[in-house]
Amino acid sequence: MVTMKEQFNKDGYIILKNFFSKEEINQIYTEARKLFALQIQRVLGKSVDIDNKDEFEQAMFDLFEADFNTFVNTGKQAQHLISLHRLGTESKLINLLKSLGYDFPMIGVRPAMQFNSRYLSKGGSHWKLGAHQDWRTGQGSLDSIVMWFPMVDCGEALGSLQILPGSHKDGLLKADTSGYLGSIQEDLPEDAYIQTEFEVGDLLVFSAFLVHRSGNNVTNNIRWSIQLRYNNMAEPTFQERGFPMPYIYKPEADLVTPDFPKKQQLETVFS
Repeated sequence: MVTMKEQFNKDGYIILKNFFSKEEINQIYTEARKLFALQIQRVLGKSVDIDNKDEFEQAMFDLFEADFNTFVNTGKQAQHLISLHRLGTESKLINLLKSLGYDFPMIGVRPAMQFNSRYLSKGGSHWKLGAHQDWRTGQGSLDSIVMWFPMVDCGEALGSLQILPGSHKDGLLKADTSGYLGSIQEDLPEDAYIQTEFEVGDLLVFSAFLVHRSGNNVTNNIRWSIQLRYNNMAEPTFQERGFPMPYIYKPEADLVTPDFPKKQQLETVFS
């Protein structure tokens, strides 16, 4: 019988059904929507029911158009939900990594929450990504792993990922690095792509070298998803390269909000 590790090494990916409980995924999904609802109320002056998908997501689109900067900042804040970070360190995830050969698993980069829709994109790249390999942005261990899962049921219509099985063994392919993630410039077999389908709780685990791309979200809804990345610190070439970290996190040099806060505001907070 083929083991999970053997299957992963052969195809470059595995899909695990019902890996997470629907409740733990919905907690993150709920908190993210509540976060946006706060700014929808402030900017648009409307109170929205986060469980009314069409109403709430239309309000998301309206916020995007009315105050792009606030929308972007809220999206950035969503990456720091405690529930999201807690999920990425659960023991069952670490045990999964170890079962795939990770002797020293390490978080490769902070978790990423994505909300993809053509109505939430100015240049197109954050809505629908072309064929790419995630290793190009992470440059971690050769056995770098990406875990991707939606927070809503997600199939072809919602633009679920399309993957090229076995492409993780083709090396780092030539890419146009001027675009987000670097779109692959080499010819790829169009008919070899596999369209993935997910229910809430399902998990896609794939090599950072696996070629994949966004599907085409033809609906009026948002594809809410999460991506987690991990490195294996025991991988020899990663050690030899001195553990490079291409992601740069740094604070703004100046105050984002000029002349804030006032002394009186702090006195109010701590009264």
